[in-house]
Amino acid sequence: MIDHVGLKKNINFESGELILMNKPIGWTSFDVVARIRSMYHIPKIGHAGTLDPKASGLLIICTGKMTKSIDQFSELEKEYVGTIELGATTKSFDSETEVIERNDISGVTLSKLLTAAQSFIGVQKQIPPMYSAVKINGRRLYKDARKGRTIAREPREIFVGEFEITSFNPPFAEFKVVCSKGTYVRSLANDVGEKLGCGAYLKSLIRTRIGSFCVAEAYSMEDLNLLSEKIHSVAV
Repeated sequence: MIDHVGLKKNINFESGELILMNKPIGWTSFDVVARIRSMYHIPKIGHAGTLDPKASGLLIICTGKMTKSIDQFSELEKEYVGTIELGATTKSFDSETEVIERNDISGVTLSKLLTAAQSFIGVQKQIPPMYSAVKINGRRLYKDARKGRTIAREPREIFVGEFEITSFNPPFAEFKVVCSKGTYVRSLANDVGEKLGCGAYLKSLIRTRIGSFCVAEAYSMEDLNLLSEKIHSVAV
């Protein structure tokens, strides 16, 4: 791992490192991998568990021999916190696309919201949203979505262990979700809106945990820039 205070001795990205990154909003998971590959000239690198561009938070990066463990890390449960806006919908189910419809939420109470959220606890089938990186016939769904196309998708089994509403200040509801690999939290937000009859979309999302790894332990891109400078200065 990287030390915030100093440069770790004998760091070797090529032989194998596990890096916990706090992905910034606006970056794709691939952007983060590409930047690290470029900064440190790492031939073998990948990430475990994609985060949407509009989401921030924990992203596990593996280099060298550690890439053999990517599937293992991907299978771990995920924890998220975020904000849902009720009474509004978007095509992407999050803030990537503009609001296309607004509805009255005067009939939505905290009790109804809690009941709606709790109804999604457990094993269920979820259809991947069109604005997703899922591949069908070798093509990413979001590429068709951005051209206004809708492709048939098969539902996938997911598990939601927790769906807690932590605060409700209409039209915004803050929440915490603990779920399995492959769960689309923005689809959960959209589903809550449909259940309440007012529509909803995911306004913000932070991945706070993957298994036992927490975002508090993660490094920012600024941290890696500082490390890169130290490595290059040592090399000189």
